[in-house]
Amino acid sequence: MQVARTITEVRAWVSQARTAGKKIGFVPTMGALHVGHVSLIEAAAAACDSVIVSIFVNPTQFGPGEDLEKYPRPLEQDLAICREQGVHAVFAPSAAEMYPRENRTWVAVEKLTEPLCGRSRPGHFRGVTTVCTKLFNIVAPDMAFFGRKDAQQAIVIRRMVADLNMPLEIVVCPTVREPDGLAVSSRNRYLNAQERQAAPVIYRSLCRCAELIHGGETNAARLVEAMRGVLGRVSLFHIEYVSVLDAENLDEIEHVEGTVLAAIAGRLGSTRLIDNIVVDTTARQDIITPS
Repeated sequence: MQVARTITEVRAWVSQARTAGKKIGFVPTMGALHVGHVSLIEAAAAACDSVIVSIFVNPTQFGPGEDLEKYPRPLEQDLAICREQGVHAVFAPSAAEMYPRENRTWVAVEKLTEPLCGRSRPGHFRGVTTVCTKLFNIVAPDMAFFGRKDAQQAIVIRRMVADLNMPLEIVVCPTVREPDGLAVSSRNRYLNAQERQAAPVIYRSLCRCAELIHGGETNAARLVEAMRGVLGRVSLFHIEYVSVLDAENLDEIEHVEGTVLAAIAGRLGSTRLIDNIVVDTTARQDIITPS
């Protein structure tokens, strides 16, 4: 496995892979790899000949007072995971490599970045779309793999790639969960024992929304109220937002139809957690809520 620290090194690796006729799958990450990232690597390996993972804690997507400085950076552990998974190359640049001078060029996706996390994290998605554009230009993959837990991010990136005619396919993979339903996240390690015990209330709330939809409820306000009711049973959880939106364009809706996104964000102590589910209103199914 090659570990590239510079843009020149990773482009040389990409050139060799292209010369060999390899289809390149790319998994962009901020490190602190977990089973969710592993599932993306596995999806990339199944669809492509060569897999490259980036490990870069992108400073431009963190706002003032957020956890940039304390964000976990266990690079050697991450590299070991990549080796175990058969990753062919890792791109692990420094901030100076990615931003060698004051950045004056930004990529911004309008409207899709305004609801949900966009309300409380101004500038966040501009940082995400800019760094993804830089990474796509550097790595030039055929396919890039993202997790559905960060649903708004995936929707924004997919639209950016389509609007700018970038020559790659964005693949969004299912959220990986702990046995009690908590979505796997690098930030889960911030939770203390009491907070970790409380955290599955987020998924229980989302499951309640799906149950109501499949039971015939179509009023978005009542669905939001029901989710807030479940969350309210755990006093430790402080709600940032609870929303039901159109799953494609993230528009607020009054009545659910087609495919909708139910999304929640909030805090347990100092840890901000997000989660979501996509519900097809035409598909009736049993919803299994973890205990």
